[in-house]
Amino acid sequence: MDLGLKGRCAVVTGASSGIGRAVAMELAREGAKLAVTGRRRENLEVLAREAIALGAPPPAIVVHDALDDGYVDAVAAQSLSALGTVEILVNNAGGSRAFGKDATEAQWQEALTLNFTRHRQLTQRLLDKMIAQRWGRIINITGKSEPEGVNGAYCAKAAVHSWSKGLSREVGKHGITVNCIAPGRVMSDQIRRNYTAEYR
Repeated sequence: MDLGLKGRCAVVTGASSGIGRAVAMELAREGAKLAVTGRRRENLEVLAREAIALGAPPPAIVVHDALDDGYVDAVAAQSLSALGTVEILVNNAGGSRAFGKDATEAQWQEALTLNFTRHRQLTQRLLDKMIAQRWGRIINITGKSEPEGVNGAYCAKAAVHSWSKGLSREVGKHGITVNCIAPGRVMSDQIRRNYTAEYR
């Protein structure tokens, strides 16, 4: 299926495994120019080789931890340097933070930074380019809204839902869409790490 994405410039965060990797590979199949980010260089390099084998332009690789203070600057600068512009942003970096009602402030801060604040900050850094070109797609990978207990990631993802809706109303007039995808549980490294085989 031709989704009309050939030549579009896209950034996918958290692309070294799981959902982010799958999204990046589909964009490569569609012929998009990619910048992929994650913490594991070797995984991103394998992804890049596979994308090139599909006929996609060589992806730019940005190795950075989303919890680091320099994350937003590094991803924005390196992506713009490699691609020239960013038309599609897939905010996928994140991770479950199940910690219960007595979690510390540091635990809460980490969960919110990883699963909400970095999405908002990176989007803000790249938004002016999208507004200038009057076209942009912002896709936020979120999660379910019915947690079994206190989980910082779910709380942060609820913030992403609300922020995305508000932002979409401000930038829609510039040809930019902002959407959330709550994919449910997908068999990934994170799921294998967090749930026993019996539970899965």
